[in-house]
Amino acid sequence: MLILRQVIEMFLNIGVRDVIDMTIVAFVFYKLFMLIRETRAEQLIKGLLVLLIATKLSEWSRLYVTNWILRNTMTLGMIALLIVFQPELRRALEYIGRSKFLTKSIVELADEDLTQKINEIVEAVVELSKQKIGALIIFERETGIGDLMETGTRINGDISTGLLINIFIPNTPLHDGAVIVRKDKIMAAGCVLPLSENPHLSKTLGTRHRAGLGITERSDAVAVIVSEETGAISAASDGKLSRFLDAKTLRRILKNAYKPEDQKPLFNWKWRQKDE
Repeated sequence: MLILRQVIEMFLNIGVRDVIDMTIVAFVFYKLFMLIRETRAEQLIKGLLVLLIATKLSEWSRLYVTNWILRNTMTLGMIALLIVFQPELRRALEYIGRSKFLTKSIVELADEDLTQKINEIVEAVVELSKQKIGALIIFERETGIGDLMETGTRINGDISTGLLINIFIPNTPLHDGAVIVRKDKIMAAGCVLPLSENPHLSKTLGTRHRAGLGITERSDAVAVIVSEETGAISAASDGKLSRFLDAKTLRRILKNAYKPEDQKPLFNWKWRQKDE
């Protein structure tokens, strides 16, 4: 009865500020979980929890040497975590930095110009798909990826169907790499991208798809990929991949990528099943 009375009194003493405080903490933990979900950091967190439990058990069991080792390991581990979680911390800070209160859209195109550019891109991607020519096109958004442009060849040309197709023609100097688009310009081609670190990816995905996913795990960029084996069109954003897209769906994805203020999902994250 005493415990029940204490629990009732605790709930009765909860005020509006306490509810707001708990809501903020729950929201922060939820966002942190979403950032580390399906990454190496998730496994590290599990390992850290095991160490915490082992430390407490060794203390209760009076295993003094074991407890001393574990406590000192935890102290050094806090410093190591800052290094190990560097990619996740960077993603978190970039997420905060992309807040609409702090930034404005990197893309400011008139509707007619936007429609024209998107049509040029979609036409090129569809043609590459028909010919089963592999392609990887990256669309920069709020997070700058200028460092990756330096790994390729500078172009700084207007977006056009012909230029995009010619870049990815096999056995040409720039075909084996990524094209990076900033606003209404093709900034660079033949760029080298970081590969995805997601251990749960299908083994059927090649380097091109893994590179497209990799850049979206490290920034808010959108990647469009054409498979060299099947000609299938895919798109990636936020480390998620949608495959077997048609021209209409790709056009919608690109429009949302160029107009982030709409705050709509770029695409349905469920993989569309289709017989090849």
